[in-house]
Amino acid sequence: MMQNVHLAPETDEDDLYSGYNDYNPIYDIEELENDAAFQQAVRTSHGRRPPITAKISSTAVTRPIATGYGSKTSLASSIGRPMTGAIQDGVTRPMTAVRAAGFTKTALRGSAFDPLGQSRGPAPPLEAKKKDSPEEKIKQLEKEVNELVEESCTASSCGDLKLALEKAKDAGRKERVLVRQREQVTTPENINLDLTYSVLFNLASQYSVNEMYAEALNTYQVIVKNKMFSNAGILKMNMGNIYLKQRNYSKAIKFYRMALDQVPSVNKQMRIKIMQNIGVTFIQAGQYSDAINSYEHIMSMAPNLKAGYNLTICYFAVGDREKMKKAFQKLIAVPLEIDEDKYISPSDDPHTNLVTEAIKNDHLRQMECERKAMAEKYIMTSAKLIAPVIETSFAAGYDWCVEVVKASQYVELANDLEINKAVTYLRQKDYNQAVEILKVLEKKDSRVKSAAATNLSALYYMGKDFAQASSYADIAVNSDRYNPAALTNKGNTVFANGDYEKAAEFYKEALRNDSSCTEALYNIGLTYEKLNRLDEALDCFLKLHAILRNSAEVLYQIANIYELMENPSQAIEWLMQVVSVVPTDPQVLSKLGELYDHEGDKSQAFQYYYESYRYFPCNIEVIEWLGAYYIDTQFWEKAIQYFERASLMQPTQVKWQLMVASCFRRSGNYQKALDTYKDTHRKFPENVECLRFLVRLCTDLGLKDAQEYARKLKRLEKMKEIREQRIKSGRDGSGGSCGKREGSASGDSGQNYSASSKGERLSARLRALPGTNEPYESSSNKEIDASYVDPLGPQIERPKTAAKKRIDEDDFADEELGDDLLPE
Repeated sequence: MMQNVHLAPETDEDDLYSGYNDYNPIYDIEELENDAAFQQAVRTSHGRRPPITAKISSTAVTRPIATGYGSKTSLASSIGRPMTGAIQDGVTRPMTAVRAAGFTKTALRGSAFDPLGQSRGPAPPLEAKKKDSPEEKIKQLEKEVNELVEESCTASSCGDLKLALEKAKDAGRKERVLVRQREQVTTPENINLDLTYSVLFNLASQYSVNEMYAEALNTYQVIVKNKMFSNAGILKMNMGNIYLKQRNYSKAIKFYRMALDQVPSVNKQMRIKIMQNIGVTFIQAGQYSDAINSYEHIMSMAPNLKAGYNLTICYFAVGDREKMKKAFQKLIAVPLEIDEDKYISPSDDPHTNLVTEAIKNDHLRQMECERKAMAEKYIMTSAKLIAPVIETSFAAGYDWCVEVVKASQYVELANDLEINKAVTYLRQKDYNQAVEILKVLEKKDSRVKSAAATNLSALYYMGKDFAQASSYADIAVNSDRYNPAALTNKGNTVFANGDYEKAAEFYKEALRNDSSCTEALYNIGLTYEKLNRLDEALDCFLKLHAILRNSAEVLYQIANIYELMENPSQAIEWLMQVVSVVPTDPQVLSKLGELYDHEGDKSQAFQYYYESYRYFPCNIEVIEWLGAYYIDTQFWEKAIQYFERASLMQPTQVKWQLMVASCFRRSGNYQKALDTYKDTHRKFPENVECLRFLVRLCTDLGLKDAQEYARKLKRLEKMKEIREQRIKSGRDGSGGSCGKREGSASGDSGQNYSASSKGERLSARLRALPGTNEPYESSSNKEIDASYVDPLGPQIERPKTAAKKRIDEDDFADEELGDDLLPE
């Protein structure tokens, strides 16, 4: 023990700070990064383990003790635990108060400092879950069901209803599989009710839009009857909508009322909408008193435009004048809730002006404009509906409506009502009153002035007063340069004067202002046809056909253009479309017969000519063609029917009676032929052809009347020779001027004759019918030809429309005055 005791020297007795500079390895932290024990302690929990005392040979362990001279000694622990700072197995144990247990300075020597263990690299990946586990299968199946529902909704919004229904059915099938699997794995309380509800609701909706109403009702019934779905009773409103589509009004009202009971009173908007549906159902069922009760309740609780409009209609249906007025006043009083002042800049601030300009055309502004337009439409329609019945005359009714509108927020509609009043006068053929009202409105502001002048222009145009029409068209155009109706009327007046190029310019300007102005597009097509610019005319009518798919006039014009372009096959194809639109139009049918006759298809021509004759048996051209057709096919008795009708229609034309007699003779009925010739001779005693047939027929039959008819024939022939000699002598004496005049007259007649190729062919056919090599026929074809003069004279070049409502080139599209003439 004494060997470790050292005595301090005397020189150090007074040194109070001795020993502070002595080296103590416990506080050495410079080589921690090279200490392997410390690094192991940081990475693992090795340093936190208690020391293993069993491996220590003795309980007494020495530790070095530093003296004042820096000597290192070791002291033994009385409890067998190595003391702090003691050296064990050649490794110094760190002090507990400074370093963690298990730290060894020598173990860290030569290694880098890495307390967080970053040198080991990234952490090993987490253990992947097994895909074949039941929970994973259920989650994957839920994901697939959700995706199918989303795809079904997307397809429905894009208009692919069939694909949407297929996706909804697939989602329903997979959802049922999912429910079964979840019941096997977990308790029924863990079933995803929201997913089941969404799948069934989407399936019912897709059934409904695909008009599979029975399946949709069954699916909705499954949802409604399931008590686990909260608030599912509101879906009875959808079921009511389906019953309304099926016209099952009693059930529709029943389900609407059941849905109304499910909606709490705090949800007022939903309740109002359901009551509106109930009112609509009562109107369609004809129960106007019940509908009135519903709409009266709506107007007292939450008035809106649709309810006020429907209430006015219901009172009109029951004929209650006073209630009609009150309902109209309620409709007028419905607030629009539109603030127009926010779109007006209050100052000259550039930033404020930019904001105002930006919000003038945003979505909110567009919604407000649509709401205002809908309100104006409801008010105008209601006024036009009730004005003729609320007072003793429609004029007084309009005046009452105008006064009510002027006292409301819709002051601008008063002038439009005045214009409708004038239009009503026009429909009643009271032109003076209409003109008087329009002339008063002409002094209003520019918009009303333009509308009134447009109607006045159309009115004078229909009266063929083109000067006044042009004057008022100028007023309308000057008041509103962007009014397409005014520009169209101005083009019509210019067209009537023959200036087609200028008329086309006005029509083009109207189209530039409003590309949907069908009147201007139709008229510019007629203008190009007049200018012989057939390709451009065809383009105009084809564009118009894309807008008006079932317009018979447009289809006929396209066929007419193809006929002018010498393309009969296309003309026939378009005329067939006209027949599909107006199957009873005799003019279109006769035109088809004419085209088929050109093509040499007699059977098809006969079919359409016969249909035309059946719908309109007074067309002399059709009668003539049918008679000639039956003569060609040697059905004399049928030909007689048509020629007799022609003789009734034109009793002053001898050729029809001669054709009747000729048919009797060809059929072998000589007695009937003789009687017909005698009757014709009594009516036309100076007809040479009739006398010739009488002479030959009486001679062959051995009748005594042959000599008498022969004397009359000789006298008529002599008179004819004398007349011809006088004409010849007159020509020789009159000189070139007379000849020139006669030549010009003959040229004109030839021109008129060539203008009707159809009449020329039919007359030529009739003239050629009596053959010279057959009995009882004259040997002089020229004289027979002279008797068969076309009774119709010059034919109309071609019709300009196919429907019964005829539109000539001069009539255009402004035949009737109506709302179309008003600016939108």
